[in-house]
Amino acid sequence: MIRKSVGLLAGMLVTVAVYAAGAQLRADHPDTYTVRRGDTLWAISARFLSKPWLWPEIWQANPQVQNPHLIYPGDVLNLSFMNNGPRLSLQPRVRTEQDAVPAIPLSQLRTFLKDMRVMDSNAVNDAPYVVGFEEARLRGTVGQNIYVRKLDSEPGQHWAVVRPTHVYRDFGSDKKVDNHDDDMVSHVIDSDVSMFKGPWHEDFRNDGHYGRGKDLGVEVSVIGEVEVLRKGHDADTVLLLNSTEEIRKGDRLMPVDDKPYDAYYYPHAPKSVPENAHVLAFSGADALDAAGPTQVVALSIGAKDGVENGQTFSIFQPGETIADDVRSDSWDRGTGHRVDLPEEFVGHVMVFRTFDRVSYGLIMDGLRPVHIRDHLVAPQ
Repeated sequence: MIRKSVGLLAGMLVTVAVYAAGAQLRADHPDTYTVRRGDTLWAISARFLSKPWLWPEIWQANPQVQNPHLIYPGDVLNLSFMNNGPRLSLQPRVRTEQDAVPAIPLSQLRTFLKDMRVMDSNAVNDAPYVVGFEEARLRGTVGQNIYVRKLDSEPGQHWAVVRPTHVYRDFGSDKKVDNHDDDMVSHVIDSDVSMFKGPWHEDFRNDGHYGRGKDLGVEVSVIGEVEVLRKGHDADTVLLLNSTEEIRKGDRLMPVDDKPYDAYYYPHAPKSVPENAHVLAFSGADALDAAGPTQVVALSIGAKDGVENGQTFSIFQPGETIADDVRSDSWDRGTGHRVDLPEEFVGHVMVFRTFDRVSYGLIMDGLRPVHIRDHLVAPQ
């Protein structure tokens, strides 16, 4: 009798496990799918699952899908049900010269994968910098000599030329910043560096931060590459090999990043969400007040907070505080008791590049526009 009960209980647990996993399948999921050129791992996952970040749960236990990054156009994915839930099996086709399916469209994110970095403020301050140009020119262009100070390098070595754009700062959960507070912190960028507007639109509080707030790092943009020609007594001579912009005094030199990003990763839920995780900034000249799907955002969390590539978060917008005119003791509307409305789901964001305290993420989907300071929670 006991054995029968144990067996019945085990069967019930298996049934529940299968149901729980199966419940994540889309109602209109296909039984098979042929991978096409231009697909991404997220898009394929979204065809089968209502929650694409649960992709590992249906492929990880299947030996036929050893690596989700080795799925190629022409491969056929077959959905089947086993004792422990739905599983995808892979039916590979003859391989041709083509790339595997990426998690997200990396080709569209080249600027953020190769040309952008978020550096420690002290590292930026202490980095070698451009001090002048040959023939006393005001700017440096390809093929010209540039003079650099603080460069500890031998002739023949290559360096990346970067330009600081602005400082990322976090003011915590407090929405108000008193610029007249005595606790002032000096600017983290030396006065000889011009602060140019980069591809991000900063949190409006950063416009008057006066060096205050928690320093999360300095964003720099890679704008060129140089080769060291000669060592000098007070300044070294380098040759500008290539550039996307004219080089200016104060531009920094940093080591060339041969592997700026991971080539493979998969969408998955984080084990935990760091406290006060929120949207820090937008990319793109059109993202003045809000951002939407396929746009890049900067997040206020990074590798030191346990964030890694592929982690997916839900974005929620704080609810507004309004007056309860029904309970108001006054005839004037808007003067009643204050009510905090519930927060609203906005969409999902997937991390594709991390730095110490800041990450870049791609908005994967959304019901409404994403705003600065919208906070992040475990994917729902």
